[in-house]
Amino acid sequence: MNALKMMTVISALGLALAAGPAWAQAPAGQAGGAPTAGQKPTPPTTPAQPPAATAAPPRPFPEGAKIAYIDLQYIASQSAEGKAATAKIQEFAKKKTAELEGKQKALEAARNKLLQGGTVLSDSARNQLEKDIDKMTRELQYAQQDAQSEQQQLTQELQNDFQTRLNPIIDVVAKEKGLHLVLSIADSGAVWADTGLNISAEVMKRLDAAPPVKK
Repeated sequence: MNALKMMTVISALGLALAAGPAWAQAPAGQAGGAPTAGQKPTPPTTPAQPPAATAAPPRPFPEGAKIAYIDLQYIASQSAEGKAATAKIQEFAKKKTAELEGKQKALEAARNKLLQGGTVLSDSARNQLEKDIDKMTRELQYAQQDAQSEQQQLTQELQNDFQTRLNPIIDVVAKEKGLHLVLSIADSGAVWADTGLNISAEVMKRLDAAPPVKK
């Protein structure tokens, strides 16, 4: 069962965490000049959560079977471990979205001030405000890029933790059943399989019952 160490569990949790934010890039406007009228930074958005996979109707495990399969996406999205990881990503998204929205509002206020200033602003005041807008625009773009990078790093860490916990459990279940092979149904290319060969529920139950990993 050493081959289980090569399973692509990480990709499954990556799909389960697909609700992470897609940080939008703020429009740069015209460098050193007035922004286009009505131009407004696009706030970062969070894609809708994809519908959770559903478990196949339970059937007895076929006697003497040496091959089984698991639905990694189902385990990642429905297990306590996967749900906790998703909650962490969503909390991160909420925090970063609030931070970016604050920067966007400040930038929009500066742009409106420049647009509405007309002849009220002196040349020096206008030039300074244009420089401030350029600086704020760059800072917002950098903040969005940093948020994207931090979100990817957090997701990778959660995926690694998930894999570390799941693979040994699959190994134990497979040995108890005397299996020779455990497939990931999503990657197997199978067009039909006996649902009794699906050991996802048993693996997930043991995953949820497993003690937390000490770090």
